[in-house]
Amino acid sequence: MPTVHPVLRDLPDYPIVRVERAKNERAARGLEVFDFGTGDPLEPTPEFVQQALRDGLPAVCRYPNPRGIPELRQAACGYLQRRFGVELDPERELIASRGSKEAIFHLPFAFLDAPAGKDTVVFPTPGYTVYASGTRFAGGVAHGVALTRQNEFLLEPMDLPAEVRERTAVLWVNYPHNPTGAPAPDDYLQRLADYARESGTIVVSDECYNDVYEGDPPRSLLEFGRENVLALHSCSKRTGMTGYRTGFVAGDEQLIANYARLRPNIGVATPIFVERAAAAAWSDDAHVAERNVIFSAKRRLFREFFQQAGIEFVGGQSTFFLWFWVGADAEGYCKQLLDDTGIVTIPGPYFGAGGEGWARVALVPPLAQCQAAIARWQEWLVERS
Repeated sequence: MPTVHPVLRDLPDYPIVRVERAKNERAARGLEVFDFGTGDPLEPTPEFVQQALRDGLPAVCRYPNPRGIPELRQAACGYLQRRFGVELDPERELIASRGSKEAIFHLPFAFLDAPAGKDTVVFPTPGYTVYASGTRFAGGVAHGVALTRQNEFLLEPMDLPAEVRERTAVLWVNYPHNPTGAPAPDDYLQRLADYARESGTIVVSDECYNDVYEGDPPRSLLEFGRENVLALHSCSKRTGMTGYRTGFVAGDEQLIANYARLRPNIGVATPIFVERAAAAAWSDDAHVAERNVIFSAKRRLFREFFQQAGIEFVGGQSTFFLWFWVGADAEGYCKQLLDDTGIVTIPGPYFGAGGEGWARVALVPPLAQCQAAIARWQEWLVERS
């Protein structure tokens, strides 16, 4: 038998893989599927971004710079200044990434220091499972913190046990929050920035949903402090470029320098023609407003449906997720919903502790398909009553 990394040996199937398997089995039987599982919207990538990609294709496509092309880094800094009023040096305080997932997985490799007693990464659950898997592959201790309605889905560093705080190298936060859609109040973001500065703990803010909202725009942690702070952004949700794999990490100059030293050892940046398309995307804000009109219409449909059906839910102002209550057996509920109606949702426990009893719907299908799925769901609820 071949050897295998012990983390990989003990790692359960990636949650989305489990959902995709069940969905594909149904589709293979020729049955209709309404896919609200993976957060991968079907709205087309804006035409000007596609054109920038075509125009950016060189005759010879060489290895890209691990930091990203200057054009992209300058455009990303321009976005941060317009959107958040944060001015960064594109040479020293920002580095390109292949979307956010790669950076989330790799950051523990740059910042864990077990010999110095800094072997722990703290992260929210329910939440993005890569916070934990990247930590474990890097040899660190993954410490999940269950978020609930009672704590307003906020991860408070000072609520951690003292021994955990002492060993924490990296603390992850993610607002607007996946999967609940919870926001981060200004006073909370200020507490996080103060904690990063005073404790020396690296606080990393996953801000990939900051531009998917209605009402007041979500803020960046970088507005409240930069020392020991990093923020991750991506074109995936903001612009509908999930398959392009392009984003950036920004913040504390020394942290960026250390991550930049790691980067060439694990890969290179996104292809140059994709980065040129990303530069066009970061330079434009109008398409974001247009996309948010569509997501707002989908949210309204599901909010009205859940309210009329008596289904408890949270979120509804940011991200394109709704977090809804299904009762004790969330996995059973989602499985039965898929088997009977073809509607794909994700059980809350797939996102970790704190997800028990909940499920997530991702507002990714077109509006007409959302309406059709809601009609089917309503019929199903009547049949079960």
